[in-house]
Amino acid sequence: MTDSPPNPKASRPHLPGYGLLEAESGSGLLPWAWATERLTRSHNYYLATTRPDHRPHVMPIWGMWAENAFYFSTGRQSRKAQNLATNAHCVISTELLQEAVIVEGLAEEVNPRSLAVEIAEAYFAKYGWKLDPEMGPIFRVQPIVVFGFDESDFTGGSTKWTFDRN
Repeated sequence: MTDSPPNPKASRPHLPGYGLLEAESGSGLLPWAWATERLTRSHNYYLATTRPDHRPHVMPIWGMWAENAFYFSTGRQSRKAQNLATNAHCVISTELLQEAVIVEGLAEEVNPRSLAVEIAEAYFAKYGWKLDPEMGPIFRVQPIVVFGFDESDFTGGSTKWTFDRN
């Protein structure tokens, strides 16, 4: 299972009042590999979705970063699945906030027959649990924007990666 670089465009996030340095100052922009390493090694994640009445919904989940996307499963009748059925926009974040990676993207249900065997095997190796479509849908979240925040150099290293999905 390879994660070939998608070459997202890196820039500073717009955070007025936080004193972020110019992209060329401080330690500079974080490399995309910094984000993928944290997305891969995180054990727990947070998933934020939006309810039909526009209220936010956040839950902890297990998942896998592979092939430049995030994979997870949930019960078909779960609030998460119901929310994604009406609004595919969601946010995934890693568990360690001192090295936070936040993925804004679109979730799509994966046809189980098209799920790479390597992804299913890696998920089982990570959690001892199968990505079983009989237990509920499997989703892939394609990133649109990703934020990386390293607490040790917040003003000099905070980075925003933007993906061209055309």
